[in-house]
Amino acid sequence: MKKLDLLKFVPFRMNRLSAEISTALSSEYRDRYGIEIPEWRVIATLGFREGPCTAQFIVQHTSTHKSTISRAVTSLLERGLIERVESQVDRREYSLQLSREGKAMYQGLIPRLLNREREILSCLSATELRQFENALAKIEKSFELTQTEAQPDAPKDHERA
Repeated sequence: MKKLDLLKFVPFRMNRLSAEISTALSSEYRDRYGIEIPEWRVIATLGFREGPCTAQFIVQHTSTHKSTISRAVTSLLERGLIERVESQVDRREYSLQLSREGKAMYQGLIPRLLNREREILSCLSATELRQFENALAKIEKSFELTQTEAQPDAPKDHERA
């Protein structure tokens, strides 16, 4: 009978590494601001965009279950870190954006998170880092993962039912 060595199986290794990195980074925002990983994913997605986006975009962009993002959005709305923006065409539709407090949090976290990223990747040489980033990009592209801030296939306000 064949066996699968999980410690050599790339999907398992990537998942395990992802969990470790998420945990290492989460201490930066959990300890300082009391937010968890799903809430950070909402803030991070809204923070790097120029304009508001839908919760559905955040679900797609972060590959996080919609109920998890929904709970995170509710929590962040209650805390005043994000706010709703109504559609000018259909008042039942809304997008999300960072509030002033959310923007301040995001801006305060950027240098801390970039520093942690540098620490995590410091075991790689400059050449290895470029090769690693290129390999990640190829794998992401093969799965057609979003690489820009653009909201994919988002209906325009005039196209909403």
